[in-house]
Amino acid sequence: MTTATLAAPSSTLSSANSAKTHVLTPAQIAAYHEHGAVILPTAINAEQLALLRGSCKAAMDETDAKMDAEGTDVLGLNRRNNRYFSGQPSLTQPQLFDFIFSPLMEGICRDLLGDTVHVFWEQYVVKGPEGGMHFSWHQDSGYVSADTQHKPYLTCWVALDDMFEENGTIYVLPTSRLGIRSRVEHIWDKATGDQVGYFGNDPGDAVICPAGSIALFSSVTFHRSGWNRTPRLRRSYLIQYSHEPIVRPGTGVPYGRSEPFIVGGQRIASRNK
Repeated sequence: MTTATLAAPSSTLSSANSAKTHVLTPAQIAAYHEHGAVILPTAINAEQLALLRGSCKAAMDETDAKMDAEGTDVLGLNRRNNRYFSGQPSLTQPQLFDFIFSPLMEGICRDLLGDTVHVFWEQYVVKGPEGGMHFSWHQDSGYVSADTQHKPYLTCWVALDDMFEENGTIYVLPTSRLGIRSRVEHIWDKATGDQVGYFGNDPGDAVICPAGSIALFSSVTFHRSGWNRTPRLRRSYLIQYSHEPIVRPGTGVPYGRSEPFIVGGQRIASRNK
């Protein structure tokens, strides 16, 4: 089977950064619910893109400093100059709140999650040049323990560079094709630290899109990413929003942030810098 290309479709998104009730078209909303994923091409403006890229460099430097302090080149899923997962960068770089709580992201959340939304997680994912590692097939919900019941949440994957197969873009396996719309048990790969949940032969659909585009997918949609075989970084920033707080059973301790954004249809948080 050859790899299908999930290229960014044309969009009527004329000014996604202005306050409006809806950001997605009815067709895009329907595609998300049917296939578990949809792309918004060139959804963010140049100023926002510059903000996210600048903060990405700072997050990578912070991760390198942590590895230096521990005398290692491997820290969790991070591998120096190869693969970076910088979690919750806005907690040390509050300028990111301007994007996390922007009218654009508010509109996306209202369109896909409804009247109650919490910020669950955010992180940078970066692949180093000339061999930045692949990332295995998984559901984002696979990184939440099996005994933690939760509704599927929303992942917003922001392309900070032009994305194509050669630089290790993501591949999405539509839920409509796989037929799985709930969390499945994952297996920990000791060699990479990845959680792996799909072992079939479907290569998935490559997300080919320009910098500034946003791939939106459900936390139960399987996805993976390839190797970066170019001489440049491949950078992305993702934010995850949930319907409700996701808490560890028996403790009430939340996974991630569980920070209220919209409650009962009312925007209640914007985070002062």
